[in-house]
Amino acid sequence: MAARMWTVGVLVLVAGTGGCAPEAKSRAFCVVDTDCPAKLVCDEGVCWAGAESASDLPGAAGSGGAGGSAAPARDAESSDGPGDEPDATSDDALTDGEAGTSGDALTPEEPFENPPGESRCQITETHAECTHNDTQFMNRLVVWQVPLGEAPAGGWPTVVVFQGSGFGPDVTWAGDSSLPFGGFHQIRVQAALLDHGFAVIAPAADGVAWATNFPNYEGSSDHLFIPALLDALEGGEFGALDMQRLYATGISSGGYMTSRMAVTYPGHFAALAIQSGSYASCSNVLCAIPADLPDDHPPTLFLHGQNDVAVPIATMQAYDAALKAQGTETKVVIDPAVGHGWLKVAPEEIAQWFMDH
Repeated sequence: MAARMWTVGVLVLVAGTGGCAPEAKSRAFCVVDTDCPAKLVCDEGVCWAGAESASDLPGAAGSGGAGGSAAPARDAESSDGPGDEPDATSDDALTDGEAGTSGDALTPEEPFENPPGESRCQITETHAECTHNDTQFMNRLVVWQVPLGEAPAGGWPTVVVFQGSGFGPDVTWAGDSSLPFGGFHQIRVQAALLDHGFAVIAPAADGVAWATNFPNYEGSSDHLFIPALLDALEGGEFGALDMQRLYATGISSGGYMTSRMAVTYPGHFAALAIQSGSYASCSNVLCAIPADLPDDHPPTLFLHGQNDVAVPIATMQAYDAALKAQGTETKVVIDPAVGHGWLKVAPEEIAQWFMDH
């Protein structure tokens, strides 16, 4: 169980237990309970579910469990604050003059803003939101949107965005720059895709996380869901979409799930972008890259924080090396100041990667 839950980027690691508190997931920062979604409570500045407060969690001081604090250590999962933003680096991607910045920065250097009426989204330095449609499909929520204007003759090129653990699509279409794990930049990613002419489809996992790196993926509900979703996309249930230009991206559990598209559903996706993830069946440090990857593995963009402890950067680098060895096109963007979270440069990098493929 401990190895499996390491893949959940928003689980609270409990010091001294060798595992985690699987029912306690931070959802947002808060001051009072009313700042949190329904059924969550505000404790120590974070919205919690599954426990009355952080002090009630297994392993918390005074809880009767193992010693150590159960409050989420955000400093270990994020970069330094504003005013302390080293440039992003890339081992084979960014050229001189292409400077990225911290994935948790509160103030983008050049805020992406659209005049009212010219975008589905409104982005400022501290807040981002996009209009969207909510559809129930196979007992799951799918949040989606298409660009403004008339669809091209072949339909909109389309990006499937796989959620990270504990952060479903119901909470990733509006928020401010204090969102944990660079969530603000995920909204910016979706905005950039829409403004560059991509439809965005964001399905919910069946529970906290995708089953891609759980035992027996082929027997999971996700393996039933994905082919049905692909059929629905092709059938027009989410607008006029171009299935010849289908892409996938996601963070953490969603990054592993993005890899799963290449492994189990070959031939469907033109390119992938994996944020803070690795190969489909990897789990934290437990990561064995197969000797034979799919010959038709899509070109893959990797974005990663150097200080990621939930998905160690070495696991991504091993995946990238294996793809390069077989001749698959890849690009790697690393931010030395970020832990486990979306990079600030993700909107531009992902939109450009998909436009190029």
